[in-house]
Amino acid sequence: MDKRFALVVGASGEIGIAVSHSLAESGWSLYLHFASNKEKMDELLTTLNLAYPEQEFISIQADLSDSNAIEIMANSIFSLQSVVFAQGHSLYKGLEETALNEIQKLFQVHIEHPMFLVGKLSPKLRKHEHSSIIFVGSIWGETGASYEVAYSAAKGAQHAFVKAYAKEVAMQKTTVNVVAPGFIDTKMNAHLDEESRNLILEEIPSGVFGNPQDVANVIAFLASEKAYYITGQIIRVNGGWYI
Repeated sequence: MDKRFALVVGASGEIGIAVSHSLAESGWSLYLHFASNKEKMDELLTTLNLAYPEQEFISIQADLSDSNAIEIMANSIFSLQSVVFAQGHSLYKGLEETALNEIQKLFQVHIEHPMFLVGKLSPKLRKHEHSSIIFVGSIWGETGASYEVAYSAAKGAQHAFVKAYAKEVAMQKTTVNVVAPGFIDTKMNAHLDEESRNLILEEIPSGVFGNPQDVANVIAFLASEKAYYITGQIIRVNGGWYI
């Protein structure tokens, strides 16, 4: 049986690590992208190679805020059946205090460069009978958040891209979806103090914060043959916080 390859963009982050483990457990060989955290990447590679010796795990280093990264990544990938975009950063700041370069970096990392990379990788995806593209979006891409206006705008653009591109590539049997997490307990939310965390928790009907594995479980499903008729969707993983 031929190996199935997926690319995980942002594989060294907390959600990216969980996604990589879930996909590997499902039998995928992986291209693992990271920007700068080589220590985390080396640790991930060691763990996956020990656990799944019959599969391949290949790391790719590239900074997605640099347009040159697109060519580096595209040229490093051969067979490809799925792409997961789990990279990114947030920005907690009022719009009046937000610099233009901060806005530009958010859009480059979350939408502009991923869009361009998808265009480069699509010919490789459509060689397969079925393929998938999955973005980790955000609840703020749907409903917006004060003091995260620029981040919300970038995520909203990401969601809009997925809806449009899903229509463009549906006939080539490539599915395109967003997994939109609510509050996931990661370092990205470390700026919140205990009082703020408790106020958010009171708004979540399930009464708990999500964790990276909650997101990874949905991504593994969307990349599987069980999800071939699901495309252009925003799948909410938020404990009922936004419905």
